[in-house]
Formats: sequence, structure tokens, C-alpha cells
Amino acid sequence: MCSLKRTALYDLHRELGAKFVPFAGYDMPVQYPMGVKGEHLHTRAQCGLFDVSHMGQVEVRGEQAAERLETLAPANFVGLAEGHQRYAFFTTEEGGIYDDFMTVNAGDHLYLVVNAACKEQDLALLRTGLGGDVEVTLRDDRALLALQGPAAHAVMLKVLPEATQLLFMQHGRYQHEGHDIWVSRSGYTGEDGFELSLPNEYAERFARLLLEHPEVEPIGLGARDSLRLEAGLCLYGNDITQTTDPVAADLIWAIGKARRQGGEREAGFPGANVIVSRLIERDDARRRVGLIAEGRAPVREGTVLFSADHHEVGKVTSGTFGPSVGKPIMMAYVDPGEAALGTQLFAEVRGKRLPVQVSQMPFVTTHYYRG
Repeated sequence: MCSLKRTALYDLHRELGAKFVPFAGYDMPVQYPMGVKGEHLHTRAQCGLFDVSHMGQVEVRGEQAAERLETLAPANFVGLAEGHQRYAFFTTEEGGIYDDFMTVNAGDHLYLVVNAACKEQDLALLRTGLGGDVEVTLRDDRALLALQGPAAHAVMLKVLPEATQLLFMQHGRYQHEGHDIWVSRSGYTGEDGFELSLPNEYAERFARLLLEHPEVEPIGLGARDSLRLEAGLCLYGNDITQTTDPVAADLIWAIGKARRQGGEREAGFPGANVIVSRLIERDDARRRVGLIAEGRAPVREGTVLFSADHHEVGKVTSGTFGPSVGKPIMMAYVDPGEAALGTQLFAEVRGKRLPVQVSQMPFVTTHYYRG
């Protein structure tokens, strides 16, 4: 059995009483003594600190880096302004989603954050697909923290005040105690917050500075998952996969207008013919929707969904109890005729069919800071 990797904050997690689980090859904290529900509600009310150092931080350097990246993904990287960040995804030749990621225009290079479980395959794709004159570097010498919640701004104002000038999806680079801190105002909870990249050797020191503030509590992977689901955000491997196309996944907004039919840099990415035709036709493939159930029993991933007339019409891809919603919530793919808001479906759980209703996503009001 392969040994699990540890992040630069592993000893701090142990000191804070974390429980660990294996995730994407790492030994990661799933919860702390406060518990998943308490951590979730604390993040919504005040501020949570997440260790997301298992994610892949990648630098892409070269004169044609943005143009080359557009041959692998349908986003508009050429038009991404310096100091701004954009959500994107790699596509397959069949029109599926190879992985999703964030891209920053850092001026003289692009800075990508990719999913931990897809890190090695993404690096191989970039190194093969971008060409030898584009340099691809995994920055495994850096940790990644996320500070999320309504008190995040106030905490950062005391610790790294320059970063509070950023708006949602903007990126800045700062110095703190002689160390380079890269900050994006974004996150995976639906709340205002910051993602901070910093040297491994400085990560514990900086995390302790943040945790000194009474508003800040450490948060594990359990609450991270329930927070992102309430915010209607996809988890790669569950809600989007290599067999999911971005139209069915309701991710059309992440396909740059310049890359669509008639755009100035139309297509040119893997699976473009399939995806562009889906954009035009909007055929009868299943669509990603949100669902809410009554009661308190969560409806989990893989649960089959039925219509009122007993036909199988979909499947749940993510499901949990939403602490802020107060009800079980789900993300699912359903037949287009069953995707309208308010449609009642039935989830088959342990031989019983429980009523669920198609709901607006996100399930909670988001609080991204736009100025």
C-alpha cells in the first residue's frame, strides 16, 4: 500500500485535534472537534480556515501560453486581464470534461489551480498539449489555504490589509514577513473569502496568525463538501466527469464567447464539434439540477430518481444534509422534461421512494465580494 502524502500543515492539524481520511493520495483532515455541522455553520456565520494544499498549483510560462491553453480548454484565456482569475475546464475529444480548474493571469505567466485527484494527468496533458516552448511547472513547494466566511475581510484587514482591495475573482501578490503570498479573492463555499498560496515553510506560521483571531476556526473536508453543495458548485468526479458535457452540466457560461460559433477564435479545443453542436441544439440529454427533500435523511450520490408515473428519470451525483438550508439537498442529472423548478420527483432510498423537488441553485444566497 502506498503511503499517503502530508501537507505542510499536518502537524498543526494533529495539534488541533483533526480526524484524518485518505483523499487524492493525501492524509487530509475531514473534521475537527467542532464537528462537520458546527464547522459548516461557523463558516457561514463567521470565518473558516481550510487547508487545500493537496490541490495542484501550476505555472505555465511562454509567449504563447494563453493561446496554447485555448487548444485544451474552451475558455477565453487570451482576453483574461492581468490580475484576474477565471474558471475553466479541459475537454475530451468526445466532448466531456477532463478536469476543471482556475486560471490566473499573473502577468508574465499563467497560474493554474487544478484538482488534487487529477493533478498528474493534468500536468501530462499540459506538457504534451502546450508544446516544448511553453514551460509547465508544478509548484509543490507552496501550500494553499482558503479563508472563507463573512468575517474573512475583517480578519485579512488585520493580517494582510492590501489583499482586502481585491474584488471577487481578482488576484494579487504581496509580501508578508519577507515571504511571497499570492492571494485570489474566491473560494468554494459561496461566501466571501480568499485563497492564499504561500511557501511550505511559512504555511504553519501564517495559519497560526489567522487562527489567533477568535472569528477563525479550522475547517475540514466534510464541511467543505456540504458548503460547496449548498453553493451549487460542482465536485469533479461526482457532478462533472469525462462523460459529462458542459451543456448538460449547465456550465455554458464558462465557454468564452470568442470560442463559440461565430466567435473570433471559434472552437479549436478538444471535442469542439460535439460541444458547439450541443450549444446550438440543446438536445434531450439530461440536465444538472438542484433538489431538496423533506425530512432530515440525506439522499446520497448514486440514488436513482423516478417521475410521478414511475419512470426512471435521473440520478443523484451529490447529496447531503444542508445545515444552512435545514433540509437534505442534492445535485442530480434528470431528463429535460423533469428539470423545471418545482417538479416533484421520487428518490429511491432503501426500497422506499421519497419525494424530492427540483430547486433553484445555489441553495443559499452567495456573498461574493464585488465591491
